[in-house]
Amino acid sequence: MAALKYSRQRESIKEFLMTRTDHPTADMVYENMKFIYPNISLGTVYRNLSLLSDLGEIKKLASFGGADRFDGRVEPHCHFMCTECGCVIDLETEDMQDIMKKAGEHFNGIITDCSARFFGMCEDCMKKEEN
Repeated sequence: MAALKYSRQRESIKEFLMTRTDHPTADMVYENMKFIYPNISLGTVYRNLSLLSDLGEIKKLASFGGADRFDGRVEPHCHFMCTECGCVIDLETEDMQDIMKKAGEHFNGIITDCSARFFGMCEDCMKKEEN
């Protein structure tokens, strides 16, 4: 396989995602990249997000309802989605390696990653509901 040519735009997208904890959509990434690269196209952002995801340098979060979201944190961790406002946040969970090890105890293959998703109401929405 040929070496991947360096791309400033792709690196900027990756760096942007590494600084975010809100798991932005491609449109959100595009809007932010336009400040740095005014002529960048939405197609370029989509292609780079797809490539970074395929390379394992970012995670693509699908099936949260609506548009795919992207995460710069690639180590195994869980996510929470608020069913009220739709925000997606990381859950700090310990022992993800233990969970993968337990899941593999009666499995003849190799488990290399896991994805757990939790749904409910976030703290901000709970506060709004109380008022």
